Amino acid sequence: MPTETSTDIINNTLKIATFNLFNYIEPPLAYYDFENIYSQESWQKKQSWICDYIEQYQPDVIGFQEVFSADALHALLAKQGYVHFCVVDEPTIIDDYICRDPVVALASRYPIKAVSAISAPFHVAESIGLDPEFSFSRKPLRATIGLPHVGDTDCYVVHLKSKRPMLEASTEQHTAGATKAQVLATLKAEVVGSWGSSIQRGSEAALLYYAIIERREDTGNPVVLMGDFNDDIQQTPLQCLTTNSIRDRQVSDQKQILDTFWLTDSFKLYQTTDHANDVTRSPTHYFGAKGNVLDYILLSCEFNAEYNASLFEVSDYQTYDRHLINPIFDRDGNSTDHGIVNITLSLRS
Repeated sequence: MPTETSTDIINNTLKIATFNLFNYIEPPLAYYDFENIYSQESWQKKQSWICDYIEQYQPDVIGFQEVFSADALHALLAKQGYVHFCVVDEPTIIDDYICRDPVVALASRYPIKAVSAISAPFHVAESIGLDPEFSFSRKPLRATIGLPHVGDTDCYVVHLKSKRPMLEASTEQHTAGATKAQVLATLKAEVVGSWGSSIQRGSEAALLYYAIIERREDTGNPVVLMGDFNDDIQQTPLQCLTTNSIRDRQVSDQKQILDTFWLTDSFKLYQTTDHANDVTRSPTHYFGAKGNVLDYILLSCEFNAEYNASLFEVSDYQTYDRHLINPIFDRDGNSTDHGIVNITLSLRS
């Protein structure tokens, strides 16, 4: 089992992964409905599946989403050599054992020096027309980790609002003889509800990036932002996370300042290195037959080889998706509905 002192310091590499666990909940607790309880056999299969992935890929830092049973996850990971673990929230429990509102978590083989939940500054939310009491659908987590060579690094784990409409659509249109009014009521609910979800997700992204900028300005710590973004980062709600210009003010002296605050998609950074050979990006989630990339790891300039003062470069980028494209029930029946993104950072010579 790797330990904190035997990980890739010798090889001058770091591995970081983002992992949506898909309803990680220890029986007899249930997720969302009293019928959704893992049998002991199914639970053990899910636990083993997670361990198999970790043993194969050996990430040093892992950001998790959809965690209901944080204590069980902590215990499982400790056996795999992850001495450090944190959460900043807890799920909602209804009727003693039915849970909703899963949380994010982070595990690390390197010391976690500080942990904080990210909240929306009320004055900023109000300034852009949101309710001053606006809150994230799931609290983002920030863990400051002492990483080799680069030092204290702020690692953020997020699970942004899904595309599921915020308004409940009627199911009556699916029944025989549904009326015109019923069908149109569902259409209206889906149109408005979907836009409401986009507003929430985009607001979460903007307020998160605002918090990251403020923190970076205050500490200068390198940044890793990872998680399930529930959208394409090139789409309008999330474009702010990878913006690299200020309107009408992109002059050289300002660019030098701003370069240290931009975040870049790790896959894009991998494409620019000598390690990439005609690499294509695999979807991390499928809705029917349509694949989408929803899970990302974004990095600050310390990990960008095109930045002169960078310390690391992205030397590998992998999406573990065997369970999505070629599932075997006995092996993958209790895995996850997301691909796992795992990047390798190599120290620049």
